Amino acid sequence: MSEKNREGKRTARERLAQERDKQKTADRRRRVLVVGGAVVGVLALAAVIGVVAANSGKDGADTAGPLTAPSGANGDDSLSIPVGKEGARSTLTVWEDFRCPACKGFEDGYRSTINELTGAGQLKVEYHLATLIDGNMGGSGSVHAANAAACAQDAGKFPEYHDVLFENQPAETDDAYAKNSRLIELAGKVDGLTTGTFEKCVEDGTHNSWVAKSHQAFQKGGFSGTPTVLLNGKNIYQDRSMTPAKLKQMVQRADKG
Repeated sequence: MSEKNREGKRTARERLAQERDKQKTADRRRRVLVVGGAVVGVLALAAVIGVVAANSGKDGADTAGPLTAPSGANGDDSLSIPVGKEGARSTLTVWEDFRCPACKGFEDGYRSTINELTGAGQLKVEYHLATLIDGNMGGSGSVHAANAAACAQDAGKFPEYHDVLFENQPAETDDAYAKNSRLIELAGKVDGLTTGTFEKCVEDGTHNSWVAKSHQAFQKGGFSGTPTVLLNGKNIYQDRSMTPAKLKQMVQRADKG
């Protein structure tokens, strides 16, 4: 074979290889564009869903109907449910959502200490109710549970029922507290709470507008999430060194003046 023929065949092979490389590169680009487009579509959908979820929690409960604060509520716009001695030197301000797992974690860890300190007259707790999980996860369990807790406040049984709700909290994705029947069933764990008046209050959503206003106050407060726990105005939930024992020590020290 002549040198000219060999050179021609080599050139043809090189051109063929170049064409194959170009085709592979084009195929890769098409795949990237298709996958990239799909990812952008998913992210755009996620962004929309995120906005909807965020917006769905903005107003909390249905604001329709008269705003009826529970008996004994005080503070700005009567949005605080007080527990403990009014003249206690320390005040614990707690923002909670009955569907919030982190709130349950806080309650499980601090419940006995808080109950001990309020029982001794050394601490007053101001409970504020939020409906953050309804907005983030969907559903209405936060609203219904908060309304039921407000109904329990009307009956003078808020602390006991508050604890029962956290002790029996369903999984975050389980909107069990949206069922009034479940909330009334749990009221049976609190002596004297299951009455016709309480049941009607729960079924009618008597305090739903109040719950909505409480959640709006939570959002306007600029808090990062639930629970938010302030001791005499200082956020102690963000203090990683905080323990029930340390909280008790701080409260008792303040009580001694």
